[in-house]
Amino acid sequence: MTVSRITSSAPFSAARSKQEIAGLLTEARERTLLLVSRLTDEDLHRQHDPLMSPIIWDVGHIAHFEELWLTQNLDGPIEFSEMPGMYNPFEHPRATRASLALPTLAEMMKRLEEIRARVLERLESVQFDERNPLLRQAYVYHMVLQHEYQHNETILQTLQLKKGEPYQAPRARTFGAAAASDDEMVGFAGGQVTIGTDDRSSAYDNERPRYEVELRPFLIDRDPVTNGRYLEFMNDDGYGRMALWSEPGRRWLSESGAGAPKYWSRDGARWTTRTMDVERDVDPTRPVCHVCYYEAQAFANWAGKRLPTEFEWEAAASWDAAAGRAREYPWGDSAADSDFANIDQLAFDTAPVGTCAKNVSPAGCRGMIGDVWEWTSSDFHGYPGFQSFPYKEYSEEFFGSDYKVLRGGSWATRPGAIRNTFRNWDYPIRRQIFSGFRCVRDS
Repeated sequence: MTVSRITSSAPFSAARSKQEIAGLLTEARERTLLLVSRLTDEDLHRQHDPLMSPIIWDVGHIAHFEELWLTQNLDGPIEFSEMPGMYNPFEHPRATRASLALPTLAEMMKRLEEIRARVLERLESVQFDERNPLLRQAYVYHMVLQHEYQHNETILQTLQLKKGEPYQAPRARTFGAAAASDDEMVGFAGGQVTIGTDDRSSAYDNERPRYEVELRPFLIDRDPVTNGRYLEFMNDDGYGRMALWSEPGRRWLSESGAGAPKYWSRDGARWTTRTMDVERDVDPTRPVCHVCYYEAQAFANWAGKRLPTEFEWEAAASWDAAAGRAREYPWGDSAADSDFANIDQLAFDTAPVGTCAKNVSPAGCRGMIGDVWEWTSSDFHGYPGFQSFPYKEYSEEFFGSDYKVLRGGSWATRPGAIRNTFRNWDYPIRRQIFSGFRCVRDS
């Protein structure tokens, strides 16, 4: 594989009006409050798992991040990247946040309103100055919006870990009949493709700059791996055959004692899964979810395949060979929404593969946006020519071999926080995230 930098600039997204920005801020806050509206103060303050913050901390962090970037840092110089004090994630690791003097929901609501009033007042007078990279194309507002969207997904991860009274989905969704899934693979011809973006209106620094990569031909699963296919792996003693597992995978397996995806339980020959405290039978037509990188890697070995690199994943999702360019989304350049993909949905579940008929990439892959984040084999590093912006703690501090890249978003991902170039990352042992995978094979 070879890479080369593209010097020509990709067009930026159209600038939004102040009225549109205010509307987006309002809508983002309404979703956050909807997610917490059915919870007691006890549930909001409880540490449901050491991996996750108390939910009230996430809400406070959302508010104070907004205050920092949309009032204090707006005119520069940037003094802090995270607000010092209780809601600073570097000062207070997740496992310790329940010991903080966190406010009640009523107190938090008052704080949210006070901060938002200052933010909207400042928005009225702000100038989207092309000389200020924070304000050019309203970048900092998009950054803050995406931050809240991402914490919405984090809150949903915590709600999935919560045990007790069922957390009822605020909105039901009925899925149509599943399309056939027969472990089919589609081909990617290889060649020179573009990866990443030069967009500076919404994209994060780790998605930039756009550059060219030469890829060898490969085959890639048309669909993400389903529960049914994963059950075949399990029934063939996939968790017991150590030759399928890498050395760190075997260590994780020994320490975790895992024998199935997280939240799965067995009753004789019957497998069930727990979703937001509701037990149901495992649906073989849906993508497998809540598996870690090592489980995905072992499955790929069992299937005689491998996990894709993030470049292969992005090329399969975006590259339109006929047009000679990359699409912003698998279906084209139209903005993501729940009609195109199983994202941003409050029924709290994956959909049977092939449900969203429009969600097909030029290569013929289905469901590359939505349902489950997909593990890739790539470590998280900056692209050639990477420049940290506007603070290195978002991306650069995490570069290295400790983290694996995930692509594609999940059912819990909000539309404003996903695109073909979006890069998520996490430790390879993580299973509380809404993670699945698809495989590739050299051709």
